[in-house]
Amino acid sequence: MKFRWTSVAWSIAYLLLLLSLSTPLLLITTLFMIIPAVVLFTTLNTKQFIIHVLPIMLIVGLITPIYLVIAVYFMIPALVMGRFYKKRASAMSTLLAGTVTILGEFLLLLLLGTALFNFDLSSYVNDVLQMVTSPLSQLGTANPLISDLNFTSEDVNKISIMTIQMIPMTLIVSSFMIAVITHSIVRPILNSMEYAVPKMKPAREWRLPRSFIWYYLIGVIIQMLFSGSDSSYMTMISANLLPLLRIGFMIQAIGFFFFVAHERKWNKIIPILLAIPIILLPPLRIIGIIDLVFPLRAFVTKSKR
Repeated sequence: MKFRWTSVAWSIAYLLLLLSLSTPLLLITTLFMIIPAVVLFTTLNTKQFIIHVLPIMLIVGLITPIYLVIAVYFMIPALVMGRFYKKRASAMSTLLAGTVTILGEFLLLLLLGTALFNFDLSSYVNDVLQMVTSPLSQLGTANPLISDLNFTSEDVNKISIMTIQMIPMTLIVSSFMIAVITHSIVRPILNSMEYAVPKMKPAREWRLPRSFIWYYLIGVIIQMLFSGSDSSYMTMISANLLPLLRIGFMIQAIGFFFFVAHERKWNKIIPILLAIPIILLPPLRIIGIIDLVFPLRAFVTKSKR
């Protein structure tokens, strides 16, 4: 009986999250939209899951069909991650599956928008930037002290091109963050319901494949060769590949600090404090690169002996 009422509570939470789409909270609640469906799908069999979810779909569908479409949209990655949880797959496999599914939906949405509704992403971004920069330009004209805010059409066009080039990285990072938030909340919930789920590797074991160094060198070479050229495709590759790899090197550096703290038996707060400068000062990611190229962790282990 307890388990059944718990499922009902999660169904109500799912309904409330969907209804929040009509409120200003949607920017926040969207990040948690997958969670109730994952919990329900993982802990219930298929028949029970349908019994719990079908009334929710009917309610939101009666309010507006758009909510129903959004509910189905978020249901797909929930089913994928729930399936991996049921198989007791590793945490990283579940995260990657969720990330790829969410990313695929983002791309499919853009494709359908372009094919069915003639949606032009470049024009949309340019129009939004024009709308944002126009008041700033007028403000700069009226006040000589902030005349630097006067954006020309050429400036807006350059910003628009840069924004379009960074969209792939933005979609990848957004997809991964949604998957991470979902896993971070779902895992302790499932454990509390006596449904064991594998956890992520401890931070001290975070390591990238050494091949990432070669990917980074390729990205740097592409950036050097095609910087300022007319090859928008190659420029887009470097504009997205390098930032993603730099984030990876930051994670590698943080993992190194946690490894040293574990080997030296430091207080757990020390690696956390050391990780803060890595995030705030991006050049410190060089520590992650050095850890990836050279066997620093082996040196730490040997010196310990």
